[in-house]
Amino acid sequence: MNVSVITDNLGYLLAGAWPDGPVGGLMLTLILSAASGLASAAIGLVLGIALAMSGGRTRRILVLGLGLLRAIPIVMLIFWSYFLLPVLFGFAIPETGTVVTALSLVGGAYLSYAVAAGIESLGRGQWEAGLALGLGRWQVLRFVILPRALPAMAPSFVNQWTALIKDTSLAYVIGVPELSFVATQVNNRAIVYPAEIFLFVGAVYGGLCLLVDRFATRLAGRGGRKRRAAA
Repeated sequence: MNVSVITDNLGYLLAGAWPDGPVGGLMLTLILSAASGLASAAIGLVLGIALAMSGGRTRRILVLGLGLLRAIPIVMLIFWSYFLLPVLFGFAIPETGTVVTALSLVGGAYLSYAVAAGIESLGRGQWEAGLALGLGRWQVLRFVILPRALPAMAPSFVNQWTALIKDTSLAYVIGVPELSFVATQVNNRAIVYPAEIFLFVGAVYGGLCLLVDRFATRLAGRGGRKRRAAA
C-alpha cells in the first residue's frame, strides 16, 4: 500500500483549494455537517413540539408533510432544489446552501418524531401537575416537560447528526467540493491508488462519527451526574 498519494495530497484533501481558492475537502464537510446539524435540530425541535401539541387537521397536515420529507431521497431533494427552483422562481440557490437546506429539512423531519415521542412519553401526570400549579400549557411545556424530555431525545439527535456527517458526501452530485468530491479528483489524477484514497476517506468519516458519539456519551454522563446531584 502506497500512502504517498495521501501525504502528497493531504492539504487538498483537508481544505481543498483554500486559502488560494474556495474551502473544500474535510473542512467543507465539517462546515456542511455543523450547519445542517444545528439547523435540523432547530427544525426538529419546532416541528416536534408542533406535532405533539397539535391535533385534528393541523396534525394531519404536519404528518403528511413530514412523511413526504422522510420519503424523498436526499439526493433527489438536492437535485430538485438546485435545478428546479431556478426554473420555477427565477433565482438560483448556492450549491452549499442547497445541500445544507436539503440535509436540514430531512434531518429535521426525522428528529421531529423523536421530539414528539419524547414529549408524549411523559404522560398526562406531568401536564396535570404543572397545570395544577397555575402554569399555562406552554409554560408547562417549557419549564416541566422539555427539561425532562430533552435528555431522552439526545440519542436520536446524536444518531441524526452522525447520519448527516455521512450524508454530506451526497453534495458531490452538484459539484460541491467536500471530502468525497476532492478525493475523487485526487483519484482521477493518480488513477492507480483508489484503495489508499478511499480507505483514507472512510477512516476520516468513521473517525468523525466516533468523535460525535464519544462527545455525546460524555455529555450524557455529565448531565446524568448533575441530575442525580440535584435530586
